[in-house]
Amino acid sequence: MPWSVAPWRLGRDWPLAPEPETLRRRWRALAEAGVERREVLFEPTRARTTRSSVAPLPGRATGAARLARDPGPCPEPVRVLDGPFDTRWLLPDHRLLDAARPELWRAQGPSSRYLLEPGPGGPALLATALLPTGRNPHGRARPVRPLHRGPDADPNLAPGLVPFLAGELGVSVAAEDVFAWIVYAAVAGPGGCEVPLPRRAEEWEAGAAWGADRLRLLAPLDGERPRLPGGRRPYVRAPIVPDGTGEDGPYPVAYDRESGSLRVGGGRIAPVPSGAWEFTCGGARVLADWVARRTAAGAPGTLEEVAPREWPQERTRELLELITVLALLSEAEAVRPQAAGPVVGEAELRAAGVLPVPAAARRPGPVLAVREEGPEGQSALW
Repeated sequence: MPWSVAPWRLGRDWPLAPEPETLRRRWRALAEAGVERREVLFEPTRARTTRSSVAPLPGRATGAARLARDPGPCPEPVRVLDGPFDTRWLLPDHRLLDAARPELWRAQGPSSRYLLEPGPGGPALLATALLPTGRNPHGRARPVRPLHRGPDADPNLAPGLVPFLAGELGVSVAAEDVFAWIVYAAVAGPGGCEVPLPRRAEEWEAGAAWGADRLRLLAPLDGERPRLPGGRRPYVRAPIVPDGTGEDGPYPVAYDRESGSLRVGGGRIAPVPSGAWEFTCGGARVLADWVARRTAAGAPGTLEEVAPREWPQERTRELLELITVLALLSEAEAVRPQAAGPVVGEAELRAAGVLPVPAAARRPGPVLAVREEGPEGQSALW
């Protein structure tokens, strides 16, 4: 997968929030503040101030005037992935983001998916159908690797790799099969993920099938959410409210293995499989980290302080979905097929012309059908 994009540089965290209504409230606070107060709330950096002039993000009709002069209406929030399993909402306004990687926005399409390397202490790769920021709260952020080089589903693969594998394995191979194999076979190496390529067709088919199932769990494209069988689905047994003791904050997280219950604040969810509770990514327990990031209080006097005072009902629904996904991923890991046969060597890939990868394949594909407005509406790019 030769084309990769560096993680975003947001410059400020307040344009991200777990719920879209929080972002609308923050935007109102920014827009209604005086010019000097607006600059303080904005949290300027060397790359962005309220006087910066930048083009809108590709495909987004947002304000192009300088924020100091005219913030304009609130941009419609969009869902993104900000760290492993952490779905958030973003104000997609380029004036708010130091480096939002416009090439990723430009290449978005209905079949877009992305691969992320969360670092040691969990799976080697994660997939998402949401636009990822690439940030990693648990370690060094690594580049985002889109599965496609543009909105027309041009695969982000080394040219010649698909026909080479088809000839080597003696079976039909599509780009989607290669993506699924990568999800299955990737292992963390000193320079990033390494993906061995098998010589045996039976190993390829078993691994690609397992990877395709995992892709459907991590990055569903049809909007359907996975569900556990009846009797194993998690339900709210006691509503999630702040814990009155306050010893570990208003929403401490604890797991009772004997009863299979997850306690969040004063609430309780059950049944929760132990595999979901034990699931780690980047060395952190995903469920506990998910709750902690959503309930951390913003600094007084900042836009991050603008947040719900109570636990929103929508947040409970997302937590139940996350428990389900983690449980199914844990179960899938237990039945991962083993591949121990011979693998293709680098010399063979070079002899077949797959390596070295040409420079053009390391860039995004051409996107010519989208009209883009320049800073302050002064120019356009076709």
